Amino acid sequence: MTMAMNNNWNSASYQLSKQGQAYVLVTLVGVSGSTPRNSGTKMVITKDDIFDTIGGGHLEHKTIKYAKTMLAEGKSAQHLEHFQLGSNLGQCCGGNATVMFECFAAVGVNIMLFGAGHVGKALIPILAQLPCQVTWVDSRDEQFPANLDAYHNVHKVVSEEPELEVASMPANSYFVVMTHNHQMDFDISQAILKRADFSYLGLIASDTKKRRFEQRFKHRDIDPQQVARMNCPIGLEQVGGKLPMEVAVSVAGEIINIYQTVQQQKLEQQQPEIAVEKNKTRPVSQQGIHWKEFKELLTSEEVSS
Repeated sequence: MTMAMNNNWNSASYQLSKQGQAYVLVTLVGVSGSTPRNSGTKMVITKDDIFDTIGGGHLEHKTIKYAKTMLAEGKSAQHLEHFQLGSNLGQCCGGNATVMFECFAAVGVNIMLFGAGHVGKALIPILAQLPCQVTWVDSRDEQFPANLDAYHNVHKVVSEEPELEVASMPANSYFVVMTHNHQMDFDISQAILKRADFSYLGLIASDTKKRRFEQRFKHRDIDPQQVARMNCPIGLEQVGGKLPMEVAVSVAGEIINIYQTVQQQKLEQQQPEIAVEKNKTRPVSQQGIHWKEFKELLTSEEVSS
């Protein structure tokens, strides 16, 4: 684990959110007596890193341990925990600290973009601003822009056989296929369809190219149900235009629509009451931590002090 104490929690949370990575924001929301840090002090904890500090010692050790438990569950959640800084924590401060844990789950959107042509170059700046991880693949190193390092969530791969890169992606990945070569597009699409565990496959193609590919897939015994899942023509039907940026916006919109739908479905599975409330005219009555939980903690602080 890296102790990135010099990195400000604010900039860390911004970058982690931008990259779609999971993290826990820890805040001292209430302190009394002698404590290492004041109320409002924050730190950020990820699976491998720590940013800033709430004062060190066993309190911070226990806080990190609890945050790791939340990260392992993989769900967005909020929780309040009360600590007495006595001998049971190995600290002689004698004060009390109430800690809020806010866990932000990883977005889990992994995108592999094949092709560094005009549309690919227009699409990358859009994807770079979304909570996702992008692997950008092309066989021509010179096609990638020089300023690619500016995009923290974009990783380039130069490969003479880009279809072999498909296997490196996790299940439920998003694939965008728009290379400079029809045969290359076919080989890549075939590799994705054979996996059959993708969330999205978008292929840039004319109607003629699409029909030819479908015929060739039949001869290769590719499951027709998987072929039917292929988004071709690529992009949202409502967003027309043939300029690179117009196509890029259309593709990005389609990807956003799909992953937002998937995330909403997962949320409803985890919290069934959301699905029920969604069909009502009134909003969900409670989100986050109930006021009674705050009241109980505040009462316990008054008694202990």
